[in-house]
Amino acid sequence: MQTSSVVPRLCFVTAFAAAALAAGTAADAQREQPWMESFAVDLKELTTEGENPYFILKPGYRLTLEGRESGKTARLAITVLQETMQVGGVETRVVEERETIGGVLVEVSRNYFAIHPRTRDVYYFGEEVDMYKYGKLDSHEGAWRHGSNGARFGLAMPGTPAIGMRYYQEYAPRVALDRAAVVSLTERATTPAGTFDQCVKVKETTPLEPLVTEYKVYAAGVGLVEDGALKLVSHKFLPAASR
Repeated sequence: MQTSSVVPRLCFVTAFAAAALAAGTAADAQREQPWMESFAVDLKELTTEGENPYFILKPGYRLTLEGRESGKTARLAITVLQETMQVGGVETRVVEERETIGGVLVEVSRNYFAIHPRTRDVYYFGEEVDMYKYGKLDSHEGAWRHGSNGARFGLAMPGTPAIGMRYYQEYAPRVALDRAAVVSLTERATTPAGTFDQCVKVKETTPLEPLVTEYKVYAAGVGLVEDGALKLVSHKFLPAASR
């Protein structure tokens, strides 16, 4: 009787320990993976138009997200413009982000991206930033460009995300050092624009603000659907006359 009651318990304990060890090993592997600060890509191969499953870089595409910040309605509109821009010798696509809080403009940024046609990795080459206070231009905080003042391009979205990937999205010393870690490939996002399954979730941090952590969620065929408290309300291509 003692043998029959003990063996199953030992098996259970052993299985539990094995599972715990496997989980710990996976977690350790994720923690130990270094941050990618540079990327082996031939910049001459990059193009200004294309898409990967989670990032659409085509003129006229717009994402609109809304939520509550500081007790007020916040709205973020992200639009892929017709414009291109040379940044550090690389032709990039301009993507505008326009954010309002309580109907008042707080930030407009012009971001520079390019995509590799084979890997579909989307790279980030900098941004111009206009920060507003009480509706008036206040600063250009956070602006940077690849090739200037020691800044170099980062990875905005890998063409094939994988759990544990950790990469710098922007690398501008003392100015912008945002980085992302892929933490889920099976996230579900419920938004005013619909419910999306099998989404990629990334955890964003920066050594410039070590106590700040943000999360973003991307849906296949759509792009960004959650940005902190903001959730997608619409995604569409604008009419040609409105681009």
